[in-house]
Amino acid sequence: MPVISAPHDFNEGHLFVDLKSILGCPLYLKCEGFNFAGSIKLKAANEMVESAEREGILKPDSVIVESSSGNLGVALSMIAASKGYKFLCVTDSRCNLSTRLLMESLGSKVHIVADLDENGGFLGTRIEYVRSLCASDDRYVWLSQYTNPGNWQAHFRTTAPQIARQFPRLDVLFVGTGTAGTLMGCARYFRQWHRPVRIVAVDSVGSVAFGGEPGRRMIPGLGMSMRPPLLDESYVNEVIRVEEADTIRACHQMARRGFLFGGSTGTVVSGATEWLARHDTRGMTAVAIAPDLGERYLDTVYQTNWLQDLFGDEILAPSGPATTTFPTDEPTPREADRWPQP
Repeated sequence: MPVISAPHDFNEGHLFVDLKSILGCPLYLKCEGFNFAGSIKLKAANEMVESAEREGILKPDSVIVESSSGNLGVALSMIAASKGYKFLCVTDSRCNLSTRLLMESLGSKVHIVADLDENGGFLGTRIEYVRSLCASDDRYVWLSQYTNPGNWQAHFRTTAPQIARQFPRLDVLFVGTGTAGTLMGCARYFRQWHRPVRIVAVDSVGSVAFGGEPGRRMIPGLGMSMRPPLLDESYVNEVIRVEEADTIRACHQMARRGFLFGGSTGTVVSGATEWLARHDTRGMTAVAIAPDLGERYLDTVYQTNWLQDLFGDEILAPSGPATTTFPTDEPTPREADRWPQP
């Protein structure tokens, strides 16, 4: 049992869930939500803060400022509180209410932008606000998760080696793409590994991270309204884009079996399930990364009225890649059998 004195000193990095009994396909899920920040973003946040401290960029009177859709903001709030810095998170209306309240509970300030950028998202507006703050007062320090190499280096040093130790015969890795920090850190690590690993990036429909037309995205976490500066597509073997409706179905499919994961995880699992359905999985070792847990999505992904208002009454009807069936010896109980019949 570890004994710690700072919240960022603890992170459970070796927990994996075998999803075969739920999805019917061979997929292991690396769970990154078991730390005091509640998400994989703790790794990047810690790396970027410590790097800024080593370089003398952060000083006692510094105010850390960052654009975030939620999870990085929570991680930086926690680290700032622990180290005695002030932190301002610039986010937008898609950020979950529980996430905003959590940041404020940790002593951070939250600024919500309302104007869309030229790609129909909020990212450009958030970044412009951050730049204006930094220009107005040199006490503001922008870590810039979108360009900071510490973002991907954190996963090169931690996330990828943790997967490699657990699965030395890894064949395919599914990684959700936002800033591309997790993707690039893992992809660079496995590029130099002892065996080839297929890197499949999972993105949200409506994101322009890998090109394409921008569109409505209501679930925070994955996707970008600009090309991620950290992204190098030469390390990526394939890209899968997932509709948000399928993200939601995947989340609820896992929740019905007792695993409450966040929207980013639902997107990655849905994309991985669709990919595995098209390939011969015999003898294949496949891993997907789950960035966070589901408690912060209770008022969105798991809230019936929110779902119906945005996606219609049929959102949870059995369809789409999240419910693709595979040959399996482990039967899944029918939903109707789980409730007493009148």
